[in-house]
Amino acid sequence: MEENKLKKTPYLEMKSISKHFSGVKALEDVEMKVYEGEVLALLGENGAGKSTLMKILCGVYKKDSGSIFINGEEVHINGIKDGEKLGISIIHQELSLLPNLKIYENIFLGNEKCKGVFNKLDKDYMKKESKNLLSTIGFTLDVDTLVKDINIGEMQMIEIIKAISKKSKLIIMDEPTTALTDVETERLFQVIRKLKAQEISIIYISHRLEEIFQICDRVNVLRDGKYIGEVQVKEVTKDKLIAMMVGRKLEEQFPYKKVEKGEALLKVEGLSYKNKVRNVSFEVRTGEILGIAGLMGSGRTEVAKAIFGEYKKNSGEIYVEGKKVNINSTKDAVENGIAYLSEDRKKEGLILNMSVGKNISLCNLKRYENSMKRINKKAEIKDVEDYIKKLSVKTPSLDQVIKKLSGGNQQKAIIAKWIMISPKILIIDEPTRGIDVGAKKEIYEVLNELKSMGKAIVMISSDMSEVLGISDRILVMSEGRLSGELHREEATQEKVMKYAISAVN
Repeated sequence: MEENKLKKTPYLEMKSISKHFSGVKALEDVEMKVYEGEVLALLGENGAGKSTLMKILCGVYKKDSGSIFINGEEVHINGIKDGEKLGISIIHQELSLLPNLKIYENIFLGNEKCKGVFNKLDKDYMKKESKNLLSTIGFTLDVDTLVKDINIGEMQMIEIIKAISKKSKLIIMDEPTTALTDVETERLFQVIRKLKAQEISIIYISHRLEEIFQICDRVNVLRDGKYIGEVQVKEVTKDKLIAMMVGRKLEEQFPYKKVEKGEALLKVEGLSYKNKVRNVSFEVRTGEILGIAGLMGSGRTEVAKAIFGEYKKNSGEIYVEGKKVNINSTKDAVENGIAYLSEDRKKEGLILNMSVGKNISLCNLKRYENSMKRINKKAEIKDVEDYIKKLSVKTPSLDQVIKKLSGGNQQKAIIAKWIMISPKILIIDEPTRGIDVGAKKEIYEVLNELKSMGKAIVMISSDMSEVLGISDRILVMSEGRLSGELHREEATQEKVMKYAISAVN
């Protein structure tokens, strides 16, 4: 953003905002400024107060104290409609579109246009206006298409158009790229640049720090519900942002632990699945973290799910501790000592409306059955409490509904679930996606501890720094095949990318 913009009155200013819940301070004297036509990054670990601050801005919560100004004039936001009237919209991480409605119907949902004395829906107007709005961000879609028939990236664009249709001057984007591919993310960035050119302001919330340097102008940092400071993106480093967020200097973001390797625990030979996995062979030894890198669509997750029995392989053999095993289902995999943590923890790793305790013990209930097939609740609760303590899962109680936990604590709960069954081999797909930097380090420490216990770990990750930082060895996939192997000492980002983009003949 140009320097002269900073000299103007902020479009939005929040001063000394405080909020308490049942006597607990969620926010204390928080400050924030957003200028017209800029992208402000709002950063902080999970629980730092970002969501609470945004809910106050949108009218979901009422502040206990402090002031909010729009264009220099104090405003009072007592409900969601107040926020919308002031030109403030939010695009949540969990998109709010209705899949069985058409695109134009979603755009005007709650704001339908009617005509005539009978107040009949003016579909022609809504369709035409939807097309015009889409064109303002350089997007072309058939507005009669059902939302369930478009992809996630297109859904994000529809959410943006909904905000524009309400004449929003400030759009809050909460983790907007979590489910997007690299191509869809770049398209989103192009749209954000167009919004900036239209003098629309963006508050951008993301745990992906590399995105901050690509698309944001300034950064506002919160920690433990307090305002830490603001910085210009061009004047700050990634390490400095991390230090501001966690309150300590992370000398080592990726704590690597050297462990003596043993025999091969998992061996895969000639694994193929449809046209997505082609003749893949590798092994993982005790005390080893094997990183699997590659571009999206390279077949990494398909390899994991074929080993775990979720996908039925077309060919290939799997050996555990030197013994050939037949895995035709996930039950077979678990019985042979293999656990798999999905990249999509909310859809495939958790039962969101179930308690933390029940999610953790879910795969291990047979251990607590007595002769009458009844569960020994006392023993179950004791074990769950032990694992919550071991993995530092932050939860008010075992009975807390797990969807209310932060992403990092949800991920640790899933790890606890699988560790309870004492697997020999742990396959973990995107272990820290959508998790703040402090929680990431805690998860790396858990993986190191498992490595020290002699487990074999296969870690699939799109985060290059993560792969290089904690892996003992790295396999790279391209177009369903293994295209390269690198030991920790020789691995660099350039070498990994060279293998990732090279199709194997």
